[in-house]
Amino acid sequence: MSLLVIEDVRGGYGEVDILNGISLTLEPNRIVTVAGTNGAGKSTLAKAILGLLPRVAGRILFEGEDIVRLPTEARIARGIGYVPQVGNVFGALSVRENLQVVAGVPDRARRIEELFDAFPLLRERRRARAGSLSGGERQQLAFARALMPRPRLVVLDEPTAALAPARVADAFALIRRLPDLGVTVFVVEQRARQSLAISHHGYILDGGRVAIEGPADGLLADERAADLYLGRAGRSAA
Repeated sequence: MSLLVIEDVRGGYGEVDILNGISLTLEPNRIVTVAGTNGAGKSTLAKAILGLLPRVAGRILFEGEDIVRLPTEARIARGIGYVPQVGNVFGALSVRENLQVVAGVPDRARRIEELFDAFPLLRERRRARAGSLSGGERQQLAFARALMPRPRLVVLDEPTAALAPARVADAFALIRRLPDLGVTVFVVEQRARQSLAISHHGYILDGGRVAIEGPADGLLADERAADLYLGRAGRSAA
């Protein structure tokens, strides 16, 4: 069974639709990239999955259950994690405290140690205040926070947006590892070409609709996708 199925999802803010009938499927233990130009609906779709969009029609099936009417906290309890673009760590708390305050985690101390094994740099920095971390270190902490409750799906909204260019490759290397930790990844990303390079499948949005979709390597080789959305190799894919 597919982990996540989105069927004809429409919605937005006020009377304005940003999503105009999006359908897509995400299989377990895969990375899917959603790309597109600014305003295409990428982050709006991520918010729809999490229940953060004020008005949504259509169906969002998670493990076969339609969650479109469930509040955000119920979706998280069912196994959906989220790393927003900003505000994803508590800067005044230490690294360990950021993990300790995540709700709904049985055997919290053991889970923290498991994540320190997965992210050794966080163990080294466990007493450091999160606000003092570099952008790359903060991103690792944001990922670890999202993984604390053992979600089966993690939604990443523009995970490289706030990073220095030298740290972008590190972020994509971390994302590539997430399926090995038992997590399926739905990543919204402006750096489409780099994100597709670590993904299994991709969807390119345009005007709140799916314009092109397919296996990630096929999209990277698609001349139309390159011309319209990805940028040629060697050029920016933003």
